[in-house]
Amino acid sequence: MGPIQSKTTPPYESMADRIVRVMEDLGDLEAYYKVNTSPTRYRRIQAFFEEEIASLKDVPFDDLDQEGKVDYILLRNYLRYQLNGLIRDAEQEAKVLPYLGGYFTVRLTRIIESRQAVDDVDGKQIASWLVECMEHIESVRKGIVDGKEKVDPVIALRATKTLAELKEHLVEWYSFYKDYDPLFTYWISDPYPKVDKALQNLIDTIKQVAIGIAPDDTDTIIGEPLGRARILEALQSEMIPYTPEQLIEIGHKEYAWCEAEMVAAASSLGFQNWRDALEHVKQQYVEPGKQPQLVRDQIKEATTYVQKHSLVTVPPLCAETIRTYMMSPSAQKINPFFLGGPEIIVSYPTSTMPHSQKLMSMRGNNLHFSRATVFHEMIPGHHLHMHYMARHRPYRQHFTTPFCIEGWAFYWEVVLYDADSWHKTPENKIGMLFWRMHRCARIIFSLKYHLGAMSAQECIELLVDWVGHERATAEGEVRRSIMGDYGPLYQAGYMLGGLQLWALRKELVGNNGEGEGKMGEKAFHDAFLRSNQMPVELFRALVKGEVLEREGESSWEFYEGLE
Repeated sequence: MGPIQSKTTPPYESMADRIVRVMEDLGDLEAYYKVNTSPTRYRRIQAFFEEEIASLKDVPFDDLDQEGKVDYILLRNYLRYQLNGLIRDAEQEAKVLPYLGGYFTVRLTRIIESRQAVDDVDGKQIASWLVECMEHIESVRKGIVDGKEKVDPVIALRATKTLAELKEHLVEWYSFYKDYDPLFTYWISDPYPKVDKALQNLIDTIKQVAIGIAPDDTDTIIGEPLGRARILEALQSEMIPYTPEQLIEIGHKEYAWCEAEMVAAASSLGFQNWRDALEHVKQQYVEPGKQPQLVRDQIKEATTYVQKHSLVTVPPLCAETIRTYMMSPSAQKINPFFLGGPEIIVSYPTSTMPHSQKLMSMRGNNLHFSRATVFHEMIPGHHLHMHYMARHRPYRQHFTTPFCIEGWAFYWEVVLYDADSWHKTPENKIGMLFWRMHRCARIIFSLKYHLGAMSAQECIELLVDWVGHERATAEGEVRRSIMGDYGPLYQAGYMLGGLQLWALRKELVGNNGEGEGKMGEKAFHDAFLRSNQMPVELFRALVKGEVLEREGESSWEFYEGLE
């Protein structure tokens, strides 16, 4: 006789275990079916998502505790969003294959997938296929040069990524057999390098002719607007009950508030124009070689503050093990300011940079901008958050969302600006407001870009004109946003997620513990950190014990005053 099942020993996976299994299964599938543009991969992973979504219906949702219901909704939203994204990627890739002629991409994909299955290999036959592929590649290249193959630059960009991926997989394919299989080496050692070169020539030609950039150009900003449908799918997954246009309106309203504060701070310094005050702040930077020590001291200042005022629990090991590195010049083109998380990566000019770039980097990483960035990146921001995420319900890290991870870091910008106990000179305020205005601009330019309403250059101009960015740092920010492989809501998630947490803090904590639940500020912050990753509306339901429904929709309108 088997064990008796009871409500405390259900005959189904716990939701936590289910999430771990699904993510491990998906990771195995993606590692095995590794050619992203392969129809075989699309079909297999699509079937996996559909099967997992269907099987969720068998989970007795009402029997789950609150944490289990949260996990259910997290997994359901994740699977649905990933499935929709997979289908849309397949649709976009279907536009690329005709441009590339079809034959050689399909043939090379099959060769790569055959190696993954460890099929018997016929070196002589494969050599013949490679020769045919070379002929097709050259035919496509000539058609592009002659103007016969015209295409939208977005499709051309995707084509270069498809070809680069094939090249990378072919390197591994060739290395797998080379020298281990003498006959393979005999037949393939001549045609393989030629195919590799032909693929690179085709990539270079597409860049030059179809996109209009030099093959080695790493500065030109090229992106792919994702469109309204992808934005709406992301909003549903992130549990944001607003339209893109309403979010853009929030960006404008918050910017107006920031500008009024900036004017007041500038006036206290004797400036009539806040941009003149911003220029004054930008001139206050440390000499080359001194930035790491500045950042070190600013990290200690922020850590000491939150501990002294009992705002959040900082594990001693978390504060003890902060690692510091320097940002390379090439990385600074994407990340003009320093980054944080497990470590702090300091962005500052090197001796190899041109004089003008050195000055822009130093001005962009001045004393006051840096002070406002340190607590965002380290403690109480990303570093503290990531420390907790690795230790408390770590399986939820798979559901990373900018409204949570970036929202938490921006939230502290709001908290500390509002706190009288956080020392702020007018210059400090201007540094904090610069970043807050930057977050407003991010909402506007990122959403408008993906809606097709702004070009990359217009995004740069917005950051320069609205926020006061150095042109080089504005270019870096837009390059990161557009070319950094982020989702359509990532840049908007900083401020919007922070505003969600700020609204929830008022609701639960209030001023001096006067919120509806009279929840302490430290308890509120610790509860958020221990919950790991999830949309803020879901965290709200978790801590308030609100009723969660299997197919419930987002409804929390966290921002007041929208038209």
